[in-house]
Amino acid sequence: MELKVVDVKGKETSKKVTLNDEVFGIEPNDHAIYLDVKQYLAHGRQGTHKSKERGEISGSTRKIRKQKGSGGARFGSIKSPLLRGGGRVFGPRPHEHGFKLNKKLKQLARKSALSTLAKGNAITVVEDFTFAKPRTKDFIDFLNNLKVSDQKTLLVLNEQDKNVYLSSRNLGGAKVVTVSELNTYGILNAKRLLLSESSIAAIEKTLI
Repeated sequence: MELKVVDVKGKETSKKVTLNDEVFGIEPNDHAIYLDVKQYLAHGRQGTHKSKERGEISGSTRKIRKQKGSGGARFGSIKSPLLRGGGRVFGPRPHEHGFKLNKKLKQLARKSALSTLAKGNAITVVEDFTFAKPRTKDFIDFLNNLKVSDQKTLLVLNEQDKNVYLSSRNLGGAKVVTVSELNTYGILNAKRLLLSESSIAAIEKTLI
């Protein structure tokens, strides 16, 4: 796939880039995407949920009634799960929700996500740029020039640029990441993917 490169003012330049079909032109694998997104969300969970079981409830251990003959269920103390305020049976315990995935599967998921956006013509290649100083208005003007200010955008840079990152930080619908931070969830969560010119080679080198 061949795309024209635009500058920060949204005007087309004389340059063109060719996206590698092995990364941006494969048949998307929905199951790989599902697993990678599931893992990303699972690693974001704290896993600190906890409820008290009968051994952790404070209260008397006196036997409430005799074992047999009452016609009701047997229980030994006020901490029984059968009573209000008693311990919970098989309640949640703190644990890790994350799980491991094969490296090649994660690469396939990212390539599938990139190919999905490429097929939907949702990728724009931007000439490498920077800002003189952190300024949110400059980033807003940049999005307006590209006519994507009303869309959720993900800007991918080859390497970290502090001024560009800080300029976008206050905008809820815009996110800036480097190639090393790129993930399947972030790609699919954006309506428009903005790739800096130098980031394309780095992405292809990582995923091929």
